[in-house]
Amino acid sequence: MTDKPRFTFARFLPLLLLVAGFAAFFALGLQRYLSLDAFQQNHTALKEWVSAHQTEAVLIFVALYIVATAFSLPVAAVLSIAGGFLFGIVYGTLWIIIGATVGASLLFLAAKTALGDPLRARFADRIKGMEEGFRANAFSYLLLLRLVPLFPFFLVNLAAAFTGVSLGLFFVTTAVGIIPGAFVFASIGNGIGALFDAGQQPDLSLMGLLSRPEFYIPIIGFTLLSLIPIVYRAISGRKSTQ
Repeated sequence: MTDKPRFTFARFLPLLLLVAGFAAFFALGLQRYLSLDAFQQNHTALKEWVSAHQTEAVLIFVALYIVATAFSLPVAAVLSIAGGFLFGIVYGTLWIIIGATVGASLLFLAAKTALGDPLRARFADRIKGMEEGFRANAFSYLLLLRLVPLFPFFLVNLAAAFTGVSLGLFFVTTAVGIIPGAFVFASIGNGIGALFDAGQQPDLSLMGLLSRPEFYIPIIGFTLLSLIPIVYRAISGRKSTQ
């Protein structure tokens, strides 16, 4: 007969942090402000406030990104664009990486502790395909999954937790693996910010983007990112037939 896990505050701390962040996000109505229309209507005030309160702006942005990532809220892409819009390409990319990595790590810890059993039962079938890769070479496989989006971001977080990956390895591979995507989204946000500053409405259609030099880098980046899974599957398919 096995002993039941003891209740400790440390075991439930990740869950408490996630619940507090989730409640704060919706209580403050922050989801209403995460849209391109909201950015355009308030871009001058936002830029001025960020310029005058740089430390507070960074902390708020990173905190929002942590909450969005930890709960897998469908606002990560808009937040990433906001990072480039508010902080530029370099710093926007940096704050996105920090927010996404810490948020993913919180979900990772929650899956290892208080939320482990219900999450494992809920997503067991969907993470089964990743288990062998994690057990064979956790570092290389997790880095691959971050660079090549073969599975949803939150499922990779859970699968890593359930297969015994260490927090340090998870943190490092996540931070490194999301750099390309963070850079592309920050570049888009920076380009949109330049259009707003010029008093123009961004045309996000393909032809509209191709007509603007500030979007050349993110278009190329998105093209390369979208090709990575295709190339990977093609190479894997050839190896399996040999």
